[in-house]
Amino acid sequence: MTTSEFDSYRPPEPPRRRRRDLFRRSRSDDGAQARGRARGAGPGGGRRRGGGADGSREMPMVEEAEFTSYYGRPIVKAPPWGHEISAYLFLGGLAGGSGLLALGAQLTGRELLRRNTRLTALGAVSAGAVALIMDLGRPERFLNMMRTVKVTSPMSLGSWILAGYSTPMGVAAVAEIDRMTGEKLPLGPLRPVLRGAEGPAGLAAAVLAAPLAAYTAVLLSDTAVPTWHGARKHLPYVFVSSASLAAGGAAMVTTPTSQTGPARVLAALGVIGDVVAMHVMKDTMHPAEAEPLDTGGPGAKLKWAERLAIVGGIGTLFAGNRLVAAASGTALLAASALTRFGVLEAGLESTKDPKHVIEPQKDRLAARRAAGITDDSITTAG
Repeated sequence: MTTSEFDSYRPPEPPRRRRRDLFRRSRSDDGAQARGRARGAGPGGGRRRGGGADGSREMPMVEEAEFTSYYGRPIVKAPPWGHEISAYLFLGGLAGGSGLLALGAQLTGRELLRRNTRLTALGAVSAGAVALIMDLGRPERFLNMMRTVKVTSPMSLGSWILAGYSTPMGVAAVAEIDRMTGEKLPLGPLRPVLRGAEGPAGLAAAVLAAPLAAYTAVLLSDTAVPTWHGARKHLPYVFVSSASLAAGGAAMVTTPTSQTGPARVLAALGVIGDVVAMHVMKDTMHPAEAEPLDTGGPGAKLKWAERLAIVGGIGTLFAGNRLVAAASGTALLAASALTRFGVLEAGLESTKDPKHVIEPQKDRLAARRAAGITDDSITTAG
């Protein structure tokens, strides 16, 4: 007799019967089947008449099947992601949105807005990199991902986007820190070089800002997790809008209202995009895939994210007051964070119930059969 790690999940086996007992039971079952046919039941004993006055209505004898999985194990294995990845998703969006806003401030001559958004972007991308490395467990694993570029892997491209964004944004942010300290950084002859590279570095970071804000949506969608995969067409729009909320909100908190005009516009557009894209995404998903987005802890987070986004968006219209601007910006930051947290947790929840996997597959298979597609490796004649 062999054992395996799955033996602990096996239900207890019924006691074995002797041949004489099995023979008696077989004869008893044959007699019961004959009596059932005499009363009008079908040969298989699966249906019976009843419910109507004339006895013409058939009722099922077998209960509705429930979705189960092998030994009660999940059909799809959930990624082992924790709070570090939640923080990374939010900080990546904040860094990407701030990089775009910093370029706008650079081109329009808003020095305070440019300084604050560059420092916010550098702080967010640095903290995000730390969270990612903590989730990987060992720093050298991140370096191993940089050994090659695989265009078909969102993780590989995302690692290069993160590194490619961090380098020029670091140059631009160091230039701001040097000005803030009265040029007291020990740069020596490198100071003129830094001043000359500051503008091109801000532009280079802005080129990678949008991919940094959106690639994590592609990373989640490119999995077998039901909710994430079902949201693949619209999740990037949700994440880009969420990044706009975060960047606009952070700028409203850190920058005087006289220079936050572009930040308020970006935040207002982010509110509209976030609310609309989230509802469109849910409406186009299969109900079983969208259910975790509306129920439990993830559903509560996403509901609060929408409320805070609307409140913060209304506050941008009255952000001439410094206190109102700071409160609205804080609400927008919280909305962005809750959006990313809710989407991540909803995907993890969707792996726990087999119906989130099986029901969409059955409906897609039925749709292919209805369309007459029966000559491939997926669909056969029904």
